[in-house]
Amino acid sequence: MRIRTDDEVYRVDAVWLGPPKATFPWRARYVAWGVGTVVFLVVLTIFRQLGVSLFWSFAWGLVCTIGLTMLICARISHERPLTAVVAMWLRELHAPREVVTGRGGAVSASAIRMRPERPRRKPRRGRSARSASTELVTAPPPGRLPARQAYATEVRGVWPS
Repeated sequence: MRIRTDDEVYRVDAVWLGPPKATFPWRARYVAWGVGTVVFLVVLTIFRQLGVSLFWSFAWGLVCTIGLTMLICARISHERPLTAVVAMWLRELHAPREVVTGRGGAVSASAIRMRPERPRRKPRRGRSARSASTELVTAPPPGRLPARQAYATEVRGVWPS
């Protein structure tokens, strides 16, 4: 047994063929006439802003309008109306995209300040410089120095300046 669906009802397009007894040689849905009118006005405005003369902007505008209207109306149906297509296009346009390029740029040393001389620690009074540099000093409490400086303090035996 074969069950018929109601798809035939939706396959019938609301088509305007032209005035009675003077029909157009093509079929165009009502939505195509509306879309075509809006597209023609936009295309004509763009051509006129580009400086094309009125005759050529009208002629090429008509050709571009027919092509764009056919392209737009090919994606419109009773299951996917024009409002759904426009909403989908806007969502796709504003959707977040994956960043494929690296962020930032080349590293520069322009922010580093250089001193003319390397700072040296002066030896304590009463002792020689040799004995002061080899003397082990207790490490500072944790959290006061970064790990690298704390390690250097333990190895050298002196406080960093």
